[in-house]
Amino acid sequence: MIVDIKQKSKFNLQPIHQRVSVSFNYEVYFTQNLFELKNPTLAQVITADGETKPKKIFAVVDAGILKYQPELVKQLVAYTKFYAEVLAIAAEPMIISGGEAAKNDRNLVDQIQQQIEAAGLCRHSYILAIGGGAVLDLVGYAAATAHRGIRLIRVPTTVLAQNDSGVGVKNGINAFGKKNFLGTFAPPYAVINDSAFLTTLDDRDWRSGIAEAIKVALIKDASFFDFIHRHTPALVCRDMDSMQQIIYRCAQLHLEHIANGGDPFEMGSSRPLDFGHWAAHKLEHLTNYRLRHGEAVAIGIALDSTYSFLAGLLDYSDWQQILKTLSALGFALYVPELAQKLSQLEDPDCLFRGLTEFREHLGGELTLTLLQGIGKRIEVHEVDLFLYREAISLLQEFRVKF
Repeated sequence: MIVDIKQKSKFNLQPIHQRVSVSFNYEVYFTQNLFELKNPTLAQVITADGETKPKKIFAVVDAGILKYQPELVKQLVAYTKFYAEVLAIAAEPMIISGGEAAKNDRNLVDQIQQQIEAAGLCRHSYILAIGGGAVLDLVGYAAATAHRGIRLIRVPTTVLAQNDSGVGVKNGINAFGKKNFLGTFAPPYAVINDSAFLTTLDDRDWRSGIAEAIKVALIKDASFFDFIHRHTPALVCRDMDSMQQIIYRCAQLHLEHIANGGDPFEMGSSRPLDFGHWAAHKLEHLTNYRLRHGEAVAIGIALDSTYSFLAGLLDYSDWQQILKTLSALGFALYVPELAQKLSQLEDPDCLFRGLTEFREHLGGELTLTLLQGIGKRIEVHEVDLFLYREAISLLQEFRVKF
């Protein structure tokens, strides 16, 4: 028996059409030494809601910061006392381990939510997330799901978090061996970038965030990529002015895409801001997170740029400039995990499984962003795995020659 699913059933009422439009507004602030008593930025951000009562705040702090700023928690407590007419600490700040290990520990979400419940926080309270991108993702997920959403103020402490992950609308944790399998789209109440935190980063974390700036420059702004290329020696020498300009422009391009890209909550199958990320996410898992996210992204960018060249989309000179810029910044563009089990497509440790996982994360057809030139992207729905194998070989050769 064949049923015509298009035929109207006499047993069904007509559907009720509902359309809900929601507008999200938040500011990304730039400051230095946020918790100095003479710096009113945080207090001003919280009083901007117009409510007169002191607001409850609960802080979650990345333990890695305390190695370099051991007095941070005391400074935060002193700050809230100084601005007591505005702020009230609802509970002792919670210290958690940072890095990708935080996103791999689902128990941390429960622990944060238990603290939220015990402290009596509500939707008019504030959670202060202070740390790198992984901690911000984790705390953002907990905040978005407690009471269906508590106001979140992000204080990113790494380059990558200040220019990319900390300014967007996504939160999440890893689960079932997959990156960001559990998460939400929930914009923050505000983001406060404090440049003082960057002075304590080691060279790997300083460098890692530049990969996301290169990513967004390659797909959106050729002049921005040229700026990064010309300022590579300054960035290697940790010139703060150059880094601040990169963070600002990268965050600006990221936010413009979210606001004007037409799909801020990724309802479709396209994710231009994830250029290079299908391989990056898989490499993080394959290396047991030995690679920082930015380091994996740099390899993913190099791989997809090389594939774009081999596919006849990208000029040789542009391809070489991309690889040489990444390498000059100190990024390794090849790791052994790139080439393992490439012929065993069903093996979970095969890099190409990352393509399937990338598609599954959004659903729909596979949609990858490649390059037609620096600052010019193109979306494709099919790839040639033979060319990707050749691209991996070229990256291995480039490592030896450069």
